[in-house]
Amino acid sequence: MSILGLKKKQPKTFKVKVITMDAEMEFSCEVKWKGKDLFDLVCRTVGLRETWFFGLRYTVKDTYAWLKPEKRVLDQEVPKDSPITFHFLAKFFPEKVEEELVQEITQHLFFLQVKKQILDEEIFCSPEASVLLASYAVQAKYGDYDPNFHKPGFLAQDELLPKRVLMQYQMTPDMWEEKITAWYAEHRGIARDEAEMDYLKIAQDLEMYGVSYFSITQNKRDTDLQLGVDAQGLHIYSPNSKLNPNKSFPWSGIRNISYSEKEVTTFTIKPLDKKKDVFKFYSSQLRVNKLVCRNCQIQALICVSSHYLPRPSLNCLPIQILQLCIGNHDLFMRRRKVDSIEVQQMKAQAKEEKARKKVERQILAREKQMREEAERAKEEMERRLFQLQDEARLANEALIRSEETADLLAEKAQIAEEEAKLLAHKAAEAEQERQRLEVTALKTKEEKRLMEQKMREAEQLAVKLVEQSERRSKEADHLKQDLTEAKDAERRAKQKLLEITKTTYPIIAAYSPPPPPPEGGDLAVESGSMQIDFKDSDMKRLSMEIERERLEYMEKSKHLQDQLKELKSEIESLKLEEQQQQAAVYSLRNDARGYPMEPPYMSHSNRNSAYMAQMAFFEEV
Repeated sequence: MSILGLKKKQPKTFKVKVITMDAEMEFSCEVKWKGKDLFDLVCRTVGLRETWFFGLRYTVKDTYAWLKPEKRVLDQEVPKDSPITFHFLAKFFPEKVEEELVQEITQHLFFLQVKKQILDEEIFCSPEASVLLASYAVQAKYGDYDPNFHKPGFLAQDELLPKRVLMQYQMTPDMWEEKITAWYAEHRGIARDEAEMDYLKIAQDLEMYGVSYFSITQNKRDTDLQLGVDAQGLHIYSPNSKLNPNKSFPWSGIRNISYSEKEVTTFTIKPLDKKKDVFKFYSSQLRVNKLVCRNCQIQALICVSSHYLPRPSLNCLPIQILQLCIGNHDLFMRRRKVDSIEVQQMKAQAKEEKARKKVERQILAREKQMREEAERAKEEMERRLFQLQDEARLANEALIRSEETADLLAEKAQIAEEEAKLLAHKAAEAEQERQRLEVTALKTKEEKRLMEQKMREAEQLAVKLVEQSERRSKEADHLKQDLTEAKDAERRAKQKLLEITKTTYPIIAAYSPPPPPPEGGDLAVESGSMQIDFKDSDMKRLSMEIERERLEYMEKSKHLQDQLKELKSEIESLKLEEQQQQAAVYSLRNDARGYPMEPPYMSHSNRNSAYMAQMAFFEEV
């Protein structure tokens, strides 16, 4: 067979891109493949066995549609792009996630989808629940909280809260992160799959969890309502509220649902209790009716009592509502039956896997604890090592200092020994000096006694001289007075003589006889001059005596002052010599005893005061 023939026999293919919640995959599909073939390929690639929850959704003309498993892919109204894009999403939701979700991959895909729906505000969540769910999402992503690793700001790039919650409160991103981190720190020790399961267990209690909404009217006058389909049943909501239904029809309370296509699409819900009213609603939207065959009327019957579901041709049903009703009802009935062998095997394997992972986590936790203890022990040993090294260094430094101190003390001891010898020698010299000074002191005492005797004699002499001086002074005063009187008498005598001479000389010249002979006259004149000369000689002699006595007094006073000065200088020299001797003795004693030098106290202060009084007396004299 030629190569050209082989090429002609190769099947035609088309490209498909499948986007899951955490990955993107591309496949090459054959033209004849049905939706189930592509869906099974995706499940095998992902490793998913709980396939009844999921489906492939595509977008056509701004509306969503689910890929039909029993119809070829290219025969459906899929986009004509290449590759054709499908989203692998959960189509039906479990009633209790902890009991129904067996595989870990199933839990993970549900966790990612529900988390995205909450963040996109497709599921309403209160701010408190949003913060708690965000903390479980952080635990699933980052593991246990470590303050040394998870510094403030580590959640800045993560989208964890709905924008509605962020806008509802005037809080900064750092404040939200602080609140989330406070909850996150309390989830320590929870594994990733456990954190995701805890997230789903909280989310399944939200009012809008797992509900698919459709716009309907209750009558032909277009009274707008909302139809909700979930795992519990059918719910009717007012157009402005998707949280609290006005009316609910649980699957266990529905007898059948009929559908007819005339002018508008009509759904009739018949309760199991025949006493209750039948509920009808209409849908005229193209996104519901465009897939409906216009040439037939079909009634879809869901019998809860017999669990019988006739399957009409999918080409003729309003797929959006009817498929959800059929699928959710099937799952509702399946949960109330005994699990199939496949599900039992899956649960047993999942249980074994959980037990194995639990053991592994316990072993890992023990190893982690042991590692932490080993790290703490290592840190403690390192700290102890550093402490011992510091102690050794300090001890070495102390040893070096002690050696230096020992050497210094040895030098000081040697110096002290030499100083002791020197002090002993000085003490011997001081003792000799003390003995010499004692002898000198004895001599000084004797000299002081002699000096005191001389001073007493000098005092007596000074007293005598003072008395003699006073006596001479009195005599001089008398002599001065006598001299003054004598001068006055001489002056008066001279005056009287002149007067007498003036009065008697003319008379004598008139009546006198002829002049006497010269001898007689000369004799009279000579006698008068002798009398005058006699008085002058007495005065001169008296003056000379007074002057001579004054000179003698001055010489004696000068001689006495010289003696006093010599005596004062001798006393001062003796005092200075005695102070020097006492200071030398005191210094030698202090050197011998090791005391610092201080000025000695004078023991002869009383004698010094007496000497000073005597000197003051002599200076006054």
